[in-house]
Amino acid sequence: MLTIIFFILGLIIGSFLNVVILRYNTGKSFRGRSGCMTCRNLLSWYELIPLISFVALGGKCKNCKTKISFQYPLVELSMGLIFMGLFLKFQDLFYFDTLAFSFTYGYYAVMFSLLMIIAVYDLKHKIIPDLLSFIFGALAFVGMFFFSSNGYYTHIPNLSDFLSGLAVAVPFSLFWFLSKGAWMGLGDAKLSLGLGWFLGLSMMLSGVVVAFWSGAIIGLVLISFSKMHGMKSEIPFAPFLVFGTVIAFLFELHLFPF
Repeated sequence: MLTIIFFILGLIIGSFLNVVILRYNTGKSFRGRSGCMTCRNLLSWYELIPLISFVALGGKCKNCKTKISFQYPLVELSMGLIFMGLFLKFQDLFYFDTLAFSFTYGYYAVMFSLLMIIAVYDLKHKIIPDLLSFIFGALAFVGMFFFSSNGYYTHIPNLSDFLSGLAVAVPFSLFWFLSKGAWMGLGDAKLSLGLGWFLGLSMMLSGVVVAFWSGAIIGLVLISFSKMHGMKSEIPFAPFLVFGTVIAFLFELHLFPF
């Protein structure tokens, strides 16, 4: 029952994140009722139920029948699974120390929500907002003193912890510099600095491996598709970095145990 509750909480947060992604850098407030982007019709409460409304409406606006982007249910479902995964990861802490669980869960829920916004925004606009990367990096740096993948505790990070961000950000920066942005964007390097502090060196390198392999697979599929249909498209790397981060964190992935 608790697992289902946290899954539903993730769906709700995912619904809000869709609003943030849609309105970020547009000058619009994140508050206020949502509406159809085509006919501007304000949505009723029963059209805003995460996942269920999309399925019930057949993926179309009730008023103008315009197709609703799959971004909405996919973000909601992804956040539901992440929130559920976070609970399963820290459930022992939940029963042992509820207060410590609340701090830990709250911190990681915020961090993965930021990563979801960054990933989807990069996917839509081919850019990672500096502000979001800086906020994530700052929270990741502070989090080194209070949190780990095993839970909440106050400690002084060692030299490896401090250097974990640079260990990934510097190579990514070199990729950007040497290729003049053709291989990788500078925004990926900025994001990876915070990801290194967030995961630690071992899990971060594991996450990067997952990111490159998943990116390569998707890239090959898109290349095959473009040859068949004459389409060209850039592939943003942030979504793969975030995917690798989620996998490495939730499953304690240590491909390079040191």
